[in-house]
Amino acid sequence: MANQSRRDFLKTSALLGAGITGLTSKPVKAAPKNILDENRMGVLVDTTVCIGCRKCEWACKTAHNLPTQPLESYDDRSVFINMRRPDDKSLTVVNEYPAQESNSFPVNVKVQCMHCDKPACVSACIVGAFSKEENGSVIWDGDKCIGCRYCMVACPFQVPAFEFEKALQPEIRKCDFCFERTKIGKLPACVEICPMEVLTYGRREDLVELAHHKISLYPEKYYNHVFGEYEVGGTSWLYLASRDFSELQFPKLGNSPAPGVSEAIQHGIFAYFIPPIALYALLGGVMWLNKNRKSGEEEQL
Repeated sequence: MANQSRRDFLKTSALLGAGITGLTSKPVKAAPKNILDENRMGVLVDTTVCIGCRKCEWACKTAHNLPTQPLESYDDRSVFINMRRPDDKSLTVVNEYPAQESNSFPVNVKVQCMHCDKPACVSACIVGAFSKEENGSVIWDGDKCIGCRYCMVACPFQVPAFEFEKALQPEIRKCDFCFERTKIGKLPACVEICPMEVLTYGRREDLVELAHHKISLYPEKYYNHVFGEYEVGGTSWLYLASRDFSELQFPKLGNSPAPGVSEAIQHGIFAYFIPPIALYALLGGVMWLNKNRKSGEEEQL
């Protein structure tokens, strides 16, 4: 009986080894794609002229086939009572911050993925599902994603959202910089619809120059800082405001790129990872061996 069990074990080990080798014969690399082209695009958001019409919210939902209400319903300003964040159903939102003085005006701020130059989500993703594209967009590839949600933890702006309510094939959702539109020469949907020209789309380098030019021309109008120029290594979305960004609930971030979740270690570990089906086969084999061993012991008794 002992010899038979030993032979069965060797046979099973050989089969499992062959199965795993076959499943992993083609190495799966989790190499992130992070292109920093000098001509990458960006958007300059001048919050001093935003009126909070929220047409950008409607345009974004329409462009991404998300459920939405008629455009006129976005005139409802009661949504500004509570601060909102982008989620899986709204890839961009506008928040309003009350006036500080009697002679000043509220400040409206559009929020969406910042499309960082050195994205923490790209660094954190162990299978390369996130990528920084040549035009500046940071996009997600559902065919690669394994649902680990490390991107949500790593993002310094807390933007990626998971479809928790979706039982089958839930996705990570966030602004994709209208990647499908811009690659055929169209403007991002939010930029195209903005009636107040709050959003300026162009080369990031030109937008940085434009932002500083505006500050120099109207120092009494603008707080002397371009948010996104240096934060976490720079972002494709840049902001101007009339007051300190910390008062508008922008996160306080340093200039060093967000660490993600230690890209070098993670991508080293998962460069040649064993697919889940191989792990299940291995575990199943171990369980089979244990079951047969117990049966043999019971027979001896």
